[in-house]
Amino acid sequence: MSNIAIRADQLSKQYKIGLAKPRHDTLRDQLTEGFISVFRSNSHGTANRQSSDSSDTIWALKDISFEIKHGEVVGVIGRNGAGKSTLLKILSRITDPTMGRAEIYGRVGSLLEVGTGFHGELTGRENIYLNGAILGMKKREIDKQFDEIVAFSEVEQFIDTPVKRYSSGMQVRLAFAVAAHLEPEVLIVDEVLAVGDAAFQKKCLGKMDDVAKKGRTVLFVSHNMLAVKHLCGRALLLAAGRSVVDDGSEVVIGRYLDNISAHSSTALSERTDREGDQRIKFLDYKLLDRCGNEKAAPIVAGQDVKIAFLYESKARQPLRSVHVALGINGKYEERLIHLSTNVSDQDFAEIPSKGVIICHIPRLPLQPGKYTFNLYSTVSGEISDWIQDAGGFDVIYGDFFGSGRLPPEDGSSFLAQHSWEVRPLF
Repeated sequence: MSNIAIRADQLSKQYKIGLAKPRHDTLRDQLTEGFISVFRSNSHGTANRQSSDSSDTIWALKDISFEIKHGEVVGVIGRNGAGKSTLLKILSRITDPTMGRAEIYGRVGSLLEVGTGFHGELTGRENIYLNGAILGMKKREIDKQFDEIVAFSEVEQFIDTPVKRYSSGMQVRLAFAVAAHLEPEVLIVDEVLAVGDAAFQKKCLGKMDDVAKKGRTVLFVSHNMLAVKHLCGRALLLAAGRSVVDDGSEVVIGRYLDNISAHSSTALSERTDREGDQRIKFLDYKLLDRCGNEKAAPIVAGQDVKIAFLYESKARQPLRSVHVALGINGKYEERLIHLSTNVSDQDFAEIPSKGVIICHIPRLPLQPGKYTFNLYSTVSGEISDWIQDAGGFDVIYGDFFGSGRLPPEDGSSFLAQHSWEVRPLF
C-alpha cells in the first residue's frame, strides 16, 4: 500500500480577468460558461483552455508539484495572492484545475471559509450529520462523536438553530469542530481560524496537534509563522502561484521572512499588492520624533515615536467616516500590537482629500529587534487601502527602566514599567 496521502502533479489554475470567477464549479456554472464561450469563440477565435499567456487571463497556480506522506503535517505559506487558497480548493474538490492533477488518498475534512459545507437552512445538529454523511460515516459513528463536537464548538445553546443565524465566529467554531472530530484521514485548514477569538484559535491549534499525533495528515495554511513552526515539520512557500521552496518549516519560514523584509522596503506608492477601492491611498511613511521632526532609524526602546502616513484620495472632496489601523508584527509575523482610531475612539468624522495621518506611540514598549507593520483603512465602512507588511523599523537598546538594564531579548517582546515591594507579616 502506498504511503502517499496527497499527490499534486503540475497543478495549474487559470482565471479570466474581468469576468466573475465562479465561486464553485457547479453544473450550472459550467453550463453558463459553456454558453458564453460559444459567443466568445465566434468573436475572438476558438477558446483554448490551456492558453497561458493571454492578456485577459491570470494563473492563480502554475505547475505545482509535490507529495505528502500519511502522517505528515505540512504548512503552506506565502503572501496574499500567492495561490494558497486556490491550491486548497483544488485539493478539496471545490474547483477543478485547468491543467495537472491532484490525488488524495483517504477521507478528507476541510475548513476553507466560513460556513464551509454547511446548509444555511439546516440546524447545527442537522449539519453535523450532513457533513458526516458526506464523509461517508455511518450514523452511529457520528453519534459517537456528536457530544464532543458540540462541546468543542461551544454552541450548545444554538445547536438546534439554523446556521444561517449564526455569527461568523459561531460558524467557524462548529465547522472546525466537525472537520477535526469526524476522524478525517486528511485535514485541510485555511486561514479561516483567524475569524475566531484568541482562546478558540489556541484550542484549534491544540486539536490539530492532537490530530497530527494520531498519525493523520494535516495541510495547514496560515500567516501565523509561530503556529506553522510549532505544528509543521515541513512547509511549502508559494509566490505568484508558483512553488518557491519545499523544505523543513524553519528553512521555509526563514526564506519567507527574508522576502517580507525585502518587500516592505518597497515604496508604498509603488506597491501593487494592496486591497481596497483606494479612496484613500497611502503613498509614503516617515518616522518622526516627539517634536514632529523626521527621525533617522532606528528607534530607541522606550522612546516616543510618531509614524506619519502620507495619503491622497482620488476623490476631490473631503472623506467622511474614516478608520485607520496599524498592526505591528514581530519576527515571525505574529501580531504584537494593534493600534487603531477605533479602539482609541478617534475615528475621523472628516479628513481632507490629501494629507498626513499620524499615529503617536508614547514610550514604545518593544524590545530591541526588527518589526514590520500592516496598514489598513476604511471609508464609510468600506475597505479603502489595505497593505500587508507595508513597512518596518528597527528598535535598538534604550534605558527604558532608568536602570541601565533590559530583560533578555529572547525572554519577552514587550517592556512594561513596574515596581516591587516587600511587606512583613504580622
